[in-house]
Amino acid sequence: MHERTAQDWDRGVRKIGDARLHTDGRRIDYKTGVTTIAVAAGPCLAAVEAELHARFLTVTERELIADLRRRGDSLRAIGRALGRSASTVKREIDARSVEGVYRPHRAQRAWAASRARPKESMLAQEGRLRGYVAGKLREQWSPEQICQALVMEFPDDEGMRVSPETIYQAIYVQARGGLRREVTVALRTGRTRRKPRRRPEQRTPRFVDEMVMISERPADVEDRAVPGHWEGDLIVGTRNESAIVTLVERSTRYVMLGHLPGGHTAEEVRDVLVVLIQTLPAHLRGSLTWDQGCEMAAHKQFTVATGVPVYFCDPHSPWQRGSNENTNGLLRQYFPKGTDLSAHSPEDLEHVAQKLNGRPRKTLDWKTPAERLRDLLTTT
Repeated sequence: MHERTAQDWDRGVRKIGDARLHTDGRRIDYKTGVTTIAVAAGPCLAAVEAELHARFLTVTERELIADLRRRGDSLRAIGRALGRSASTVKREIDARSVEGVYRPHRAQRAWAASRARPKESMLAQEGRLRGYVAGKLREQWSPEQICQALVMEFPDDEGMRVSPETIYQAIYVQARGGLRREVTVALRTGRTRRKPRRRPEQRTPRFVDEMVMISERPADVEDRAVPGHWEGDLIVGTRNESAIVTLVERSTRYVMLGHLPGGHTAEEVRDVLVVLIQTLPAHLRGSLTWDQGCEMAAHKQFTVATGVPVYFCDPHSPWQRGSNENTNGLLRQYFPKGTDLSAHSPEDLEHVAQKLNGRPRKTLDWKTPAERLRDLLTTT
């Protein structure tokens, strides 16, 4: 048999035609994508034998409770044998005994049945709550907006409460809510089914060429002890049409700017970076750290052309390129946001770079980046 079939059996999932019936009552049709809810008659074998969190008693522990109880052991003695408190044992016996007799397998089935609580959704029932939610969905409110409005409009009515997830399930799962007819106007996305999400390790790689992450960057780059390691980024002009490449050396804070008046595709950025890096002596071509912007899709070609490895920051982690982020803020004094950067010539960019490199920096003991770079060039 197929491995998937065996896994379904282990979980108590039964195949019915093109659909699968899960232990919690969900019936999923894999051809249409429709999910419905069916109330199960009782706990299936998989639910009874399921291995859950360690805080739950297992069937083996329940058998031991029954054996020790028949032998006449005290609650404390049974608890010590199980490695649990005596109060846990007492609650179990009090709740699951029938006419004073504790039967472990009957107790296990009763526990499994009590865990699943199939009930009708709040929005599947006709009433004020359903009418309110449906009305706001017609006005194209989001589920979260509806939930907050309920709290504000009905502060003392606990019956007028619903979570965003309940609204989503009422829309996407037919048996959970009967709001299917509202779906075409209910959500801004207009989707009739949920979009599956993937874990980070399952997502499509950002680039064709595999990235080397910043966690693999040598330690001497991190502590800025060795010069020649650069951080890079783009500052983008109005309508995302023009850009400027910014490079900052980590130990000296020396700035280099690249001209991109017509666009910033991966090939254009690669060509500008190659020219900028090749103006440096070999001992100042250590590495380049960049974010995961699509403009670096040709990073492998850049490395082949220059011999400079590229390390990529983690997503949404601008502090991993702190020097470059700070420099971009300084550059906005000369290249304000929302302006056309193609209006600036390469000479303009060089003039601005010289201004920044000629400013004394506190982090450099009030020396300038140009002085620090000059010292590196004259002493090596």
